[in-house]
Amino acid sequence: MEAAIRWAGLLRYKPMIISAITLPNCLPQTLDCPRWSECCLYMERIYDGILNTELSFGKNGITVNDPDLISSPDLTIRHVDLKRWMCTHYPEHRPGFLFSRSERMAHPFISMETGQALLMERLALQAALDGTRSQMQELQVRHQALLKQSTIQGAAKQSVISDRAETTYLNIIGGMVTLMLGQSPSGTPYSVFKTQESIVTALLAHYSGTMGITERTLNGKFANARKNVHSAVP
Repeated sequence: MEAAIRWAGLLRYKPMIISAITLPNCLPQTLDCPRWSECCLYMERIYDGILNTELSFGKNGITVNDPDLISSPDLTIRHVDLKRWMCTHYPEHRPGFLFSRSERMAHPFISMETGQALLMERLALQAALDGTRSQMQELQVRHQALLKQSTIQGAAKQSVISDRAETTYLNIIGGMVTLMLGQSPSGTPYSVFKTQESIVTALLAHYSGTMGITERTLNGKFANARKNVHSAVP
């Protein structure tokens, strides 16, 4: 009964279920708890395995396969025997009390828990990608504003920039480029760009002719920026 309760995921209802049972293999037809029909089905499967000598059993954790124990409340099933039997006869089931999380994740059948975990990871990656795109757009807007400001101030002031400001921009650019070329802990890329060259090509395709948007300038700035931000990381 303990195995059937855990198999159905009803461990918190165990006291109520146990108190409602008069005989070990005689369950009430209805009970005020969820998935009771599943619990009854799993109980029947376990007894079917025992009766057909597919599942070893015993008493107090010692395997004896004594038929007199089948109707006894002292009947026990070893963890390893139950796991082996379930793998053979019900391979699509991977209850948490028998199988580790890695075993459930590696199984070809995707459980609800696994599906939810994958969905949450996908949503997190999508949010990170959207954030990266937003930051890149903001950076492009700021870059355009700086270019316009430099044009208004004149050629004499275009090269005037403090060391602190230059470091800030290099850190921002280096962080963005590194993030765009990186991937999540699970191995999913944060963007469609695989190399620095692909980013440069895309910028040239969209902003060719804009001051500073040249292959040589971009490659130089990106290299310096990535080197700068990496050296700044503790």
